[in-house]
Amino acid sequence: MAGHCLEDIAIVDAHHHLWKTSENYLPWLCDATPIPFRYGDYAAIRRDYMPEDYRSDTAGLTLAGSVYIETEWDPGDPVGETAWIHKVAEANGFPDAVVCQAWLDADDVAGVLARQAAFPRTRGVRHKPRAAASPDAVELGAPGSMGDLRWRRGFALLEPHGLSFDLQTPWWHLGEAADLAAAFPHTQIILNHTGLPSDRSHAGIAAWSAAMTRLAEAPNVAVKISGLGVPGKPWTAEANRDIVLRTIETFGVERCMFASNFPVDSLVATYRTIFEGFSRITADFTAGERTKLFADNARRIYRFV
Repeated sequence: MAGHCLEDIAIVDAHHHLWKTSENYLPWLCDATPIPFRYGDYAAIRRDYMPEDYRSDTAGLTLAGSVYIETEWDPGDPVGETAWIHKVAEANGFPDAVVCQAWLDADDVAGVLARQAAFPRTRGVRHKPRAAASPDAVELGAPGSMGDLRWRRGFALLEPHGLSFDLQTPWWHLGEAADLAAAFPHTQIILNHTGLPSDRSHAGIAAWSAAMTRLAEAPNVAVKISGLGVPGKPWTAEANRDIVLRTIETFGVERCMFASNFPVDSLVATYRTIFEGFSRITADFTAGERTKLFADNARRIYRFV
């Protein structure tokens, strides 16, 4: 790989979505009233986003694979989403791996996991645990949180099915995540969106960094460097350089993956802008390190060739 030329890099996108809201029910995209959203107004993505749209966004880049992440599809039909995305994948050749929906504290979680695991591209589950609105509001063991015994009983069912877990939670819950990782050392946990470092003040970044350092002590945790947009500000390499480099330094090259979070992050930047930024930030890394960050780690962690 020469310099930071993005065309020289094969990309395995470790986190993206597809949806067809004209046919399927995704409450946050389909309901008349929008939900509170970390990027603010998200009207621009309340539309179908299918393989042809993703190909348009990635045009000119070498996309060598991708991982589909559940889209908060109708919670009454989690298996329906997995069946739908498998049909899409069979028709289009991607995504290569699927992280599906399962509510770990639901009465029917055992049956749902068994059905989800039966699909050939299923690799893991995402269920966003209950999160406090701020660091000072954290309630350990709250119902639906990572410390909730009922939630953990559902989590314990992942290992027998060989499923990993995608964790999306604010950084102030990463202490709980570290405890979860220690309690289930044989389950791969993948932290989404860099631990959500939304507070870019000096104190905010210091607190986020400390939480990430604690979580990184668990060898069964990896992290996706994605979701770095800040409402009202442009996505630039300069704005995100410190967070990207701190994350790689904390977790090590072997446990980090770059991802787009498209189409959600189309609210803050183009696909090329994001990946060119990652490329510029890592221009001084070795070719082998960049290959791991942009492609090989995602293939290994999500277990596909």
